[in-house]
Amino acid sequence: MLSSILVFLIVLSILVLVHEFGHYFVAKKNGIWVEEFGFGLPPRVIGKKIGETIYSINLFPFGGFVRLHGENEETGITKPKRAFLGKSKRVRFGVVVAGVVMNFILAVFAFAIVYSFSGIPRETGVVKVVDISPGSPAQAGGMVVGDVVKSVDGVTVATVDEFIKKVEEKRGKKTFIELAGEKRLILSPRENPPEGEGPLGVVITTTEIYFPPVWQRPFLGIYYGFKDAVFWGRTVIMGFVSIFTSLFQGVVPKDIAGPVGIFAVTSEAAKIGILALINFIGILSVNLAILNILPFPALDGGRLLFIGIEGIIGKKVVPKIESAIHSVGMVILLLLLLAITAHDIRRLISAGGISGFIDQVLK
Repeated sequence: MLSSILVFLIVLSILVLVHEFGHYFVAKKNGIWVEEFGFGLPPRVIGKKIGETIYSINLFPFGGFVRLHGENEETGITKPKRAFLGKSKRVRFGVVVAGVVMNFILAVFAFAIVYSFSGIPRETGVVKVVDISPGSPAQAGGMVVGDVVKSVDGVTVATVDEFIKKVEEKRGKKTFIELAGEKRLILSPRENPPEGEGPLGVVITTTEIYFPPVWQRPFLGIYYGFKDAVFWGRTVIMGFVSIFTSLFQGVVPKDIAGPVGIFAVTSEAAKIGILALINFIGILSVNLAILNILPFPALDGGRLLFIGIEGIIGKKVVPKIESAIHSVGMVILLLLLLAITAHDIRRLISAGGISGFIDQVLK
């Protein structure tokens, strides 16, 4: 359990520190005074001033923060030209969005590492059987793992979609399957297959994993890592749309997981291996990026919203008012986090322990 907690804290810290480094880097580049860059959450344990910035280690050892001069209110500003609020809309926009960009870059980097070590996918142009369910029509008819499907009822299939479409059309009927090597089978796709299985009970693919020369793997890994990050970004956005739609309809989503749920999945990923954990870090980083860009007070998206309002009305929202709105937003987010955590704890108790809870979260 102690090692799981340590892994969880490390993962969380990586995600947050990378995010905060984005704010830090762009702020520095644009001449904003970064008063403090801290690891962990206050109160401060130790701190060292290097140049004009204090680099600190704080009591609660997870996450981190960046404190910019004149970030929230105009009172207390001693260097107006180097204050966040004193910069142009373009600069403030860049500083705010940099955290989201860094999380997306971290996701691409994480996925690229996984691809570089576990292999690169490529299209083969053939439909290959990679798994067969016990007791399925495919097994009963003599199909084996590794078979390459050439045609279904005389129609050539070269993609997964083509294969599925033809098999779906033949539910409950005898179907002629031609395989490579002049092997021919007569199978009967089930009309009502068991949950999680298709009519024939096979898993097919048109891709294979290969290992290109070592020097090519990082470049190919970044390419496929970017595609994965975009895929997960779309998935997360659709997930948020589904959640908000459910809430507007008065239905509380049951599959939302908070810190306890994330801890459970992180622990499980770490047990599988380092590559599974790195892949999960990539998924979490995309989640954090999308969550932060939402136009809600206290989030980066909320700050971008106020910059957008400033661009429309031609003047800044009174900093004290904006700061108060962000404070209210933070309180709402904390209350929501507590509610989700309480929900996770109830699920943990009802599942009879951490193992059962992990099974629920991973379903």
